[in-house]
Amino acid sequence: MVADGLQVLFCGINPGLMTAATGHHFARPGNRFWPVLHLSGFTPRLLKPAEQGELPAYGLGITNVVARATARADELTTAEYVAGGLLLTDKVTRLRPKWLAVVGVTAYRAAFDDRTARVGPQERTIGDTRVWVLPNPSGLNAHWTTATMAEEFARLRTTARAA
Repeated sequence: MVADGLQVLFCGINPGLMTAATGHHFARPGNRFWPVLHLSGFTPRLLKPAEQGELPAYGLGITNVVARATARADELTTAEYVAGGLLLTDKVTRLRPKWLAVVGVTAYRAAFDDRTARVGPQERTIGDTRVWVLPNPSGLNAHWTTATMAEEFARLRTTARAA
């Protein structure tokens, strides 16, 4: 779900098994991406994973750091993250979104060899594209609630629209 010149290109870690089976990003029940996207104001209504094709109309897209589907992100290797970071850099350079939003600080740290990264805007840019790290919306991420995730997504939305 990518296009040239998007406002925000969201980047998941890798496809889960449900995403691989359906072809829809963040398709697993319990994943909070779609509710958080709506609650943060990125979309005017709650989209279902099968409605991901509507995202470009809102200036949004979705991709992944690693293409290989797994049941859990901890099944990925460091080499896969590094290779995925290089491919993601090439994709962002080609597509030129205003913001790259990586959902998952651990994935960002591994893909871009930045052990000190925290959730929020990053110093790193890819060409003219700014980078923001968002919390992982997986139901396994108990450190963040839907409400606190929506607040962080909304910070990105507000910053992206002001720029």
